[in-house]
Amino acid sequence: MCDRHTFMTHAIDLSRKHMLGGEGGPFGAVIVKDGKVIAEGWNQVTSINDPTAHAEVQAIRTACTELGSFDLSGCEIYASCEPCPMCLSAIYWARIGKLYYGATAADAAGGGFDDAFIYEQFALPPEKRSVKTERLEGEAAARVFDEWSLKADKVPY
Repeated sequence: MCDRHTFMTHAIDLSRKHMLGGEGGPFGAVIVKDGKVIAEGWNQVTSINDPTAHAEVQAIRTACTELGSFDLSGCEIYASCEPCPMCLSAIYWARIGKLYYGATAADAAGGGFDDAFIYEQFALPPEKRSVKTERLEGEAAARVFDEWSLKADKVPY
């Protein structure tokens, strides 16, 4: 059985290997369940032209496929860097129980990956965010949630 330092080293090695291989930024992640690596991920934003293809998200996608579930309770994630807002949200949505990270968000910012702007945007009301935001058909859209509440065969998540 590996220890957590070995898993973190694995995530860091993935970040270096795939960054040097030209696949994306210097980020790697592994997901562990019951002491075994069940998924790996590395940043592929530029190699597959997907801004959501961060290491943690890629590892979560692989782990969900491997386990046949959207619920990763009982898993741990080892990320070579402190997760960005999107990845941290995905970790919560996946119900991963423990997060370990190596480099800090400040370290990433020093390398040109600064998430501070996104965190600042979250604190603003929608009309003050840099992405122009307008609500349309709010009542009609909200009614779908009423239908969801009544749906007998829904799969809650």
